[in-house]
Amino acid sequence: MTLLIGAWTIGLILSLLALGVFISFRIFDFPDITTEGSITLGAALTATLLVHGTDPVLATAAGFCGGALAGATTGVLHTRFKIHGLLSGILVMTALYSINLHIMGKSNVPLLSEVTLATHAEQVGTSALAGAANLNVLGWEVSTRDGAVLIFSFAVIALVGSMLYTFFRTNLGTAMRATGDNAQMIQALGANVDNMIIVGLALANGLIALAGALLAQYQGFADVQMGIGMVVWGLASVIIGEALIGTQGLGLMIVGAVMGSILFRLLVAIALRAGLDPNDLKLITAIFVFAALILPNLLESVKSSKARVTNA
Repeated sequence: MTLLIGAWTIGLILSLLALGVFISFRIFDFPDITTEGSITLGAALTATLLVHGTDPVLATAAGFCGGALAGATTGVLHTRFKIHGLLSGILVMTALYSINLHIMGKSNVPLLSEVTLATHAEQVGTSALAGAANLNVLGWEVSTRDGAVLIFSFAVIALVGSMLYTFFRTNLGTAMRATGDNAQMIQALGANVDNMIIVGLALANGLIALAGALLAQYQGFADVQMGIGMVVWGLASVIIGEALIGTQGLGLMIVGAVMGSILFRLLVAIALRAGLDPNDLKLITAIFVFAALILPNLLESVKSSKARVTNA
């Protein structure tokens, strides 16, 4: 049960990453590789501030702002300096590796003795349960900390998802969505396409950095290598979510990205529990993404073949 709750919690936290990738890849059709640097930047800023006694809420907000700045930098390189989007993200991601090392001062910052949002969630859970260290869930013993952090993570994702849905239904949000669909049309209507891209990438990477900030507080450390492969993770979550929920509406796509992240993390946890070598985790992740990418087309081809045979 502890493994299951941990997988759910990490899946929920990393759904913020999935939402950020959803904004950049699906709404703007922008191949943003900044993801791998901005998630670490969020963790590095938050961890460093926590070590120096900053309030966890302020430290987490600083992580979000750092990621937003990184995304805006990628947008500026692309729109103002006319550098290809993929290369812009690679340049910022590469620079962020050194920046993150300078922020942390070393490759790893432990948070086990610091007061974090996870600590606050545990304190609230302990108070609600009258000081009990464990609670019974369907006959399984679950620590108060794990249960409280899971509920906290769900509340954060529900709040962020609702805010994102509301934002993309405003005039600015609608203009941003239209920019990804047809940039020439929205430009003809008087909107500044370049500014839309910059704001969109800032929002996307802010969410990604927020995921890093919460993940560092949950796991109890920030590491300079924690962003490796995260862009694939986010893309896999979005693709799995679309396969589960579909793409018929904005709300469904947001819910799908969250569900895709949780399911993907559960698949990884099951694979590890089954004896998968952790060194093969990135390989398995790539295989999952490959399967998720080709499976919809294969199913569509099978349906088309059956339809032709039936009509014949």
